Amino acid sequence: MATPAQGPAEGPCSTAPDGPEVHPVDQKLHPSRLVPAALQHIAAMYAGVVTPPLIIGQAVRLDTAGQTRLIAASLLIAGVATLLQTLGVKGFVGNRLPFVNAASSAGIAPMLAIAETNATGEQLPAIYGAVMVAGVFCLAIGPFFGKLLRFFPPLVTGVVITLIGVTLMPVPVAWAQGGDKTATDFGSMKYLALAAFTLVVILLIQRFGRGFVRQVALLLGLLIGTLAAIPFGMADFGALGSAPVAALPTPFAFGAPEFQPAAIISLCLVTLVLMTESSAGMLAIGEICGRETDGRTITRGLRTDGLATLLGPVFGGFPTSAFAQNVGVVSLTKVRSRYVVAAAGGALLVLGVFPVLGAVVSTVPMPVLGGAGIVLFGSIAVSGIRTLSEAGLDDSSNIILVAVSLGAGIIPLAAPTFYADFPAWAQTVLGSGISAGALVAVALNLFFHHLGTRGGASAPALKSS
Repeated sequence: MATPAQGPAEGPCSTAPDGPEVHPVDQKLHPSRLVPAALQHIAAMYAGVVTPPLIIGQAVRLDTAGQTRLIAASLLIAGVATLLQTLGVKGFVGNRLPFVNAASSAGIAPMLAIAETNATGEQLPAIYGAVMVAGVFCLAIGPFFGKLLRFFPPLVTGVVITLIGVTLMPVPVAWAQGGDKTATDFGSMKYLALAAFTLVVILLIQRFGRGFVRQVALLLGLLIGTLAAIPFGMADFGALGSAPVAALPTPFAFGAPEFQPAAIISLCLVTLVLMTESSAGMLAIGEICGRETDGRTITRGLRTDGLATLLGPVFGGFPTSAFAQNVGVVSLTKVRSRYVVAAAGGALLVLGVFPVLGAVVSTVPMPVLGGAGIVLFGSIAVSGIRTLSEAGLDDSSNIILVAVSLGAGIIPLAAPTFYADFPAWAQTVLGSGISAGALVAVALNLFFHHLGTRGGASAPALKSS
């Protein structure tokens, strides 16, 4: 049984005016409390939701209109997935907890590897085909995933989360230099100065801001950095005039999906890690909210992940998983109502059907995104390091496991041509530091903690804190 979180209420339940006790998770708050709480969740998740479409859109060289469609689709799918998760269909999908689902940054690196091994025009179809199969994979093994968790202890998940932050760091660095590596002014001081200014603004807000202001430090940094770019002619708002105010995403707007075995393998590997992360998040939110999170709850939650991942590519979405930062918001605010997060999901859905709002994001100058991206991806790496700190690194075999896995994951970053002579399928799987690191970590965990031992892994599969 999960331990009730300590909050302003006297106990885990409150008494309705004319009815039985209502658990804090099921409380329907007055709008005066619901709206500000929902805004905090939107602020915590928004930058993460739009990051995958921004990076993938840049990598496949989409124009402004295509970039806008990707962002709108990501917002729409995040809204639908979060509504399904929080409200649910009892007994089928949704953990019915204050739990946010949206496009995960963990899928970015393998999707970039897929893009690099496909010709222009075939990149997104190959990515979407692999994502759809990964969704089916999640749905298929979700009911049995509890038995697989012992193969994904904090040692493995910590390595993968750390590699997500590390392997993505070249992306904001390129943004800080202007974004377009073929431009003659790529890396000029004006771009670097704007990126540095944005980073300093975020740091100052984080240092001196309080409450809600600190939580939206990234968004405020993006806003102030964009405003600072205007006098220097570094902000282009032309996309706002051409973007439609309201429109539903067009199914398969970027082409019919293509199913390539190597691409599918790499994303299925990442899906296993995402499922582990989601399961840990559900355990954590259960403890915070004082509601038991059993196997059936986790299965329904993972089923929501699988459905969103399977159907998302139809409209332009990417692999979907839990957003850990929103678990932190629940813990910080002590507002445990799932209807608050449902309201945030509804707001994301509305944002997704107004492409002009996605166009607003696409107008943020690349150097501004670069300054904010260093914080965003750096914080992902820190999350992985925090997970590893709980993984028993006083054991020499665990140190070797982490060292070799991180080394394997950093090879594609340190030596991009290392796998140039390998077959195309191997380049796709190993060319992503996340996939390579995950494979090595799982294999070494089996070698050190399962083969020839009794009782399985020496470390717990999940930590909920």
